[in-house]
Amino acid sequence: VEIKHGRIAQLAFLGNIITRAGVHLNGAIDLSGRQFSDVPNGFDALYGPDAIPRSGLLQIVLFIGWLELFVMRDVAGTGEFPGDFRNMPLGIDFGWDTLNDEQKYQKRAIELNNGRAAMMGILGLAVHDQLGGTLPIVGEM
Repeated sequence: VEIKHGRIAQLAFLGNIITRAGVHLNGAIDLSGRQFSDVPNGFDALYGPDAIPRSGLLQIVLFIGWLELFVMRDVAGTGEFPGDFRNMPLGIDFGWDTLNDEQKYQKRAIELNNGRAAMMGILGLAVHDQLGGTLPIVGEM
């Protein structure tokens, strides 16, 4: 479970920093023509007058549930460790089988530590988003 939470936190932290830097998808987020760049950052994207439409949020949750149930799982039950998805339908390996046991252990430890750091990072960004103010690199919260 920790590896999954770490992976999600890494994506959340990166997404938070990228959107605060002003990088947004092109196009409209809904049929009324609202642009992705019109959606605020942080908690304001979920709650408030300019938040993501509830139907859009429901689509995101359903898509993540679908990924959880049908894509990101140990299909054949042959995973070497928790989070080993090399046998998923896409069959992506990235050269894992070419590494020796020590390198595999090191890579897994690096991912676990990066996930832990990302969990603390997104928690810090969430707290500062609620407190307001300015952070270095991130800017106005």
